[in-house]
Amino acid sequence: MTVRLICGVDEAGRGPLAGPVVAAAVILDPARPIVGLADSKKLSAGKREKLAAAIHATALAWCVAEATVAEIDALNILQATLLAMQRAVAGLALTPHEVLIDGNRCPALDVPARAIVGGDATVAEISAASILAKTVRDADMLALHARYPQYGFDQHKGYGTAAHLAALRAHGPSPVHRRSFAPVREQLALFA
Repeated sequence: MTVRLICGVDEAGRGPLAGPVVAAAVILDPARPIVGLADSKKLSAGKREKLAAAIHATALAWCVAEATVAEIDALNILQATLLAMQRAVAGLALTPHEVLIDGNRCPALDVPARAIVGGDATVAEISAASILAKTVRDADMLALHARYPQYGFDQHKGYGTAAHLAALRAHGPSPVHRRSFAPVREQLALFA
């Protein structure tokens, strides 16, 4: 009997004002379940890191991909997210029989796909993808913090917090800010 390969897909970073949007695709090994998988937003950073290591070690296949700030600004955040998801699925070492995507939209894929609202909390493969996407995006934002410490990316990961908006007003947008997002666009006009 052949194992049916189910791929879970999720993204991290649709809402932030800066940095890439990251998507992950994961095919778990049904013979090696990972205990503790959940929506990445409900897990501590330490727990996410431990689970990411377990996913890397036991999943049949996984891939993380992103869409850049330039792509987000050129396409819009939804299309850039779907592009990152396509790249993640295309980068898998195995071809899944079905792809389950967190949310209500599916990217164009060469394999059957279904969108599942709240899937990151109910489908193990999507939970695993959400954990990989979040850990990679957080690491990306820490790297950007090293280059642009004045924005505090290590604290808010690019989300539009009061501290981030204050830094944006004080310093203007950096090259990694999404120019198509209103708070950044407003500051660009002021700093032009």
